[in-house]
Amino acid sequence: MSRPAKLKDKLPHAFVLEALAPLNPEVRRMFSGFAVYLGNRIVCMLRDHTKSPRDNGVWLVLSDSTNPADPDLRREFPSIRSIDLLGNKIRHWLLIPSDGPDFERNSSVLIPSNLQLFRYLVTFGASLRCV
Repeated sequence: MSRPAKLKDKLPHAFVLEALAPLNPEVRRMFSGFAVYLGNRIVCMLRDHTKSPRDNGVWLVLSDSTNPADPDLRREFPSIRSIDLLGNKIRHWLLIPSDGPDFERNSSVLIPSNLQLFRYLVTFGASLRCV
């Protein structure tokens, strides 16, 4: 059974979770951040950690079959890149870096009314069984 994130842990980039609030996201501690689930799909992770700060920001989770080099995705999020901590092992997780020039603008398109990214998250988000 999953455990909810502890209240004493500071949730980074809370504006993302606020934008997804109408969809009733569930937040769980994961690695060095907070995983955000919509139903049984992990759609992103929010990270702001002192170790490896280069990988702080919003980690987007795409399906294995989604091309991370998709031109539409790259056009919508010009600063999106692979996550250094994951090496080349997990290519379907991408980062909108918090030190990027338009981090909040790029991350705020997680708002459900913006169907561009929302389509990627809900359609292609990794479907994981809740354990």
